[in-house]
Amino acid sequence: MTRTQKQAERTEDTAEKQSGRGAGSAVQSVDRAVSVLEILARVGEAGVTEIAEELDVHKSTAFRLLGVLENRGLVAQAKDRGKYYLGAAVLRLAGAAAVRLDISQEGVPVCRELADELGETVNIAVLDDDAAVNIMQARGTASVTAQNWLGRRTPLHATSSGKVLLAHMPPTLREGLLARTLPRFTERTITGPSTLRGELEAVIEQGYGLTLEELELGLAAVAAPVRAHDGKVIAAISVSGPVYRMNADRLPELAKRTVAAGAELSRRMGYGF
Repeated sequence: MTRTQKQAERTEDTAEKQSGRGAGSAVQSVDRAVSVLEILARVGEAGVTEIAEELDVHKSTAFRLLGVLENRGLVAQAKDRGKYYLGAAVLRLAGAAAVRLDISQEGVPVCRELADELGETVNIAVLDDDAAVNIMQARGTASVTAQNWLGRRTPLHATSSGKVLLAHMPPTLREGLLARTLPRFTERTITGPSTLRGELEAVIEQGYGLTLEELELGLAAVAAPVRAHDGKVIAAISVSGPVYRMNADRLPELAKRTVAAGAELSRRMGYGF
């Protein structure tokens, strides 16, 4: 950044502070940053002057926006031409969104069929930082009055889907989560790291995860992994219902059907080809 640009930037910052528009300016900056990404998506690449003209801002402002976006990997610069283009981080974000959209689309018939066959509630959950979030739900005939889990973030250690996602995490990330204080929801909630590690080992060995009244009294669930084309576990499909219906006699068959549904959804996501 040249001396002139730095002086112009300081002048802008001072004006903003004096006018008391800090919060509004922050929102405006976000809007402009998004506009930069949209410009680059449309034209492929552009220089600071071109972007400043399209945004109708000073070059120093455009330069500052590009600098922030570049630091986050959202844009990159072709050093030989001085042009900016969309960075790899945009692809990662788009890829994550695409995976959720694909699972939502491909999961509809799988969830519906499983819910109709078993009569229970079927959910698909994905990892969301330190929780599992349910992105799809289908209800069977026996679960008419079941609660709505769609969009809910649920704890990894106390849900069947969460255990599946936790079991297939990179070890370093998993151990970091297990090192935290795990909240207890019922007397059956597993909060001890060593006991939970044993549970997760069982998930890997048997191919599914179970919870019996660990999140809510009277609630049982079984979940199986969903894999992407590269074999990475990207979601979990689960069947949940009251413990009097999902009892010890019925759980083996429920687990078998859930694993089969997970395999079918994995196939739809490209795994095995």
